Amino acid sequence: MSVRDAAPGARLGMGLHGQADAHLRKSGVPYAILQPTGFMQTLPRDVRDGTMYGSYGSAAVNYIDTRDLADVAAALLTSPVGPDREYLPTGPASLSHERIAAEIGRAIGREIRYVNLSVAEMTAHLERQGVPQPFAGELAELQAETGNGGWAPTTTVVAELTGHEPRTWQDFLTDHKDAFA
Repeated sequence: MSVRDAAPGARLGMGLHGQADAHLRKSGVPYAILQPTGFMQTLPRDVRDGTMYGSYGSAAVNYIDTRDLADVAAALLTSPVGPDREYLPTGPASLSHERIAAEIGRAIGREIRYVNLSVAEMTAHLERQGVPQPFAGELAELQAETGNGGWAPTTTVVAELTGHEPRTWQDFLTDHKDAFA
């Protein structure tokens, strides 16, 4: 289990995952590496008092329901998978954070708005919430990087490996709307 764009020296967990991935590739042990996008299940913690803050900009970003990720992992663990390979499982649709906030609002019956902040403003916002430096700054920079459109492309990995389409935003929001209350 890794993360999309994992590489040694990359920001935050992407760098650590990149080191582990590189080690596994060189080990000679057969492997299948999952490199998913963001997780839908992390979004409830980002909504506070009807507002979601970030430094993603206006580009679409992909999120996957972690239940689909678990299904992909189960399929890989219980079936022959062929040669060593990296898999990029994604959700079915990439949305801007402004649209994600609107979808959450529709699902829970109240307005949720997305406020886009500069990296410096987002860093300060995270620090006020108790996130220490340098993590706060790196997280804000990572949001800006993933919001450049690079995490928008979708794949067919979930359907290919599990036989079902990835869960939609509506599926996720219907099943988890209480988490946003």
